[in-house]
Amino acid sequence: MSTTNLAAFLSQGAVDPRLGELVLAVAEGCVAINGHVRRGALGQAMGALGSENVQGEVQQKLDVLSNDVLLEGCAKATGLCAMASEEMDTIHPVREVGAEGGYLLLFDPLDGSSNIAVNVSIGTIFSILPTPKDSYGRAAAEADFLQPGRQQVAAGYVVYGPQTQMVLTLGAGVSAFTLDPDSGDWVMTAADIRIPAETKEFAINTANTRHWAAPVSRYVEECLAGVEGPRGKDFNMRWVASMVADVHRVMSRGGVFMYPWDKREPDRPGKLRLMYEANPMALLVEQAGGGSFDGQGETLDAKVTSLHQRASVMLGSAAEIARLRAYHAS
Repeated sequence: MSTTNLAAFLSQGAVDPRLGELVLAVAEGCVAINGHVRRGALGQAMGALGSENVQGEVQQKLDVLSNDVLLEGCAKATGLCAMASEEMDTIHPVREVGAEGGYLLLFDPLDGSSNIAVNVSIGTIFSILPTPKDSYGRAAAEADFLQPGRQQVAAGYVVYGPQTQMVLTLGAGVSAFTLDPDSGDWVMTAADIRIPAETKEFAINTANTRHWAAPVSRYVEECLAGVEGPRGKDFNMRWVASMVADVHRVMSRGGVFMYPWDKREPDRPGKLRLMYEANPMALLVEQAGGGSFDGQGETLDAKVTSLHQRASVMLGSAAEIARLRAYHAS
């Protein structure tokens, strides 16, 4: 097994030291969050706060605690100029953008928090963008964050499960690091992760079947038809209802994750957040040889118009995403 740790990986010559420092700060914050998650009810952090975030979702105590951990811990990274979170209305400025630019951090501090009470794997998702050139010499503004996902210089997630793992891309492949519970170190346990092009697994909430658009219904129906159907093979459906857990399975052994548009709210593109969930996960999947699609085009090319923009999400094995794209085109 590799003994390369995260710090050594980030100290390689091609990585901007300020970017490496920021990723390490996120990783350290996730170690702290992991500790709170593992303590569960023993840590007095279980249950709902009774308040709602900007998304209109009931906040869990661990949501807010995790958000505060990342805000405080990441602010020390010298290249970080501002942060944005799924749990906050607007951005959190840190320092002015210098003459050499800097970085913007976006995160979902605790994805899948509705699963906290039932002890199912949850996680943290993060995305790092460069500061635009026209921001140099001033404080970062909310508009500086509104960049397409293709502009991300790093993205990753941490899954708090039986093992605590970070899956990370700096735009040149995907690596995984496992948290050593004894040393507190992030040790590389997988490099150059590749998602198989085809799959026999898909993840979607089939309780919403009656609300899907025709192309999604067609795809799922063909999978469910099994070996006797047009796909000529049997599929398994998996659904954890924690995006980190479901996407981690795709990254580990292939498959497709779908949270598509549905007709209940026809004017809303989807439920998941483009900046905090869809874009970072799409970058990871594409860097691992997979594909992503939002019902119109590639997720990473979607125009960003607001900090809390929603998106339809379909990502995973490349051949399956190509099929979904073709079904939508027809």
